[in-house]
Amino acid sequence: MEWLSNPEIWVAFLTLTALEIVLGIDNIIFISILVSRLPVEQQPKARFFGLALAMGTRILLLLSITWVMRLTDDLFHVFEQGISGRDLILFFGGLFLLFKSTAEIYHSLEGAEEAAQGGSKKSYGFMGIIIQIAIIDIVFSLDSVITAVGLVQHVPVMVAAIVISVIVMMLSAGTISAFIDKHPSLKMLALSFLIVVGTVLIAESFGVHVPKGYVYFAMAFSLAVEAINIRLRSAQARARKEELEPVQLRKGSPD
Repeated sequence: MEWLSNPEIWVAFLTLTALEIVLGIDNIIFISILVSRLPVEQQPKARFFGLALAMGTRILLLLSITWVMRLTDDLFHVFEQGISGRDLILFFGGLFLLFKSTAEIYHSLEGAEEAAQGGSKKSYGFMGIIIQIAIIDIVFSLDSVITAVGLVQHVPVMVAAIVISVIVMMLSAGTISAFIDKHPSLKMLALSFLIVVGTVLIAESFGVHVPKGYVYFAMAFSLAVEAINIRLRSAQARARKEELEPVQLRKGSPD
């Protein structure tokens, strides 16, 4: 236990915790959008189980770190490009994100016309949402765990960083979900962000590395511009003594 008094370990712990929180932003957004389809009373429980599932997945991957690192070994080659288990997970995870995000955008905007024409409405229910969260948790957790292994050598430190970061995400997930739900334009930005993340995952599965810092910076800039627009619209509504009523998006599950 001498490593507990090592300042380098504590610096690595704080760095890894902060990094896990940043890397978990896309996970929070995805969970927030998925649980918004559930009844209001079920949403807190779904967010809790979703993030708890993310924590459990990351810890299990850490405890099986030898198997995780073997995922980087090539299984076969396509046009002289080595394909590993990690590449396959990233590829299909990226496709899943692209499909879900695109379907959610279509359903939220264009789907309203289908509903007016008596189109069918499909609901996945609580367990269906949790299963979808579990699928994408595996994809998000994989890169997170590999990053953690590259920064810290002590498994207890990595586990502690993951637990702390998930607790922080649990505390903030409700606020983020409510804010996204209140402002539909932010939901569209978030879904667009998930499409970009899905594209990046597919690119990385083919060995094309795209620094996520660029993606996060672009999204942060877009969110900052939209935040200014929201404040401007609110100020204009107050000047007219009107309550700002944003466009209402559909909240059911896409077909």
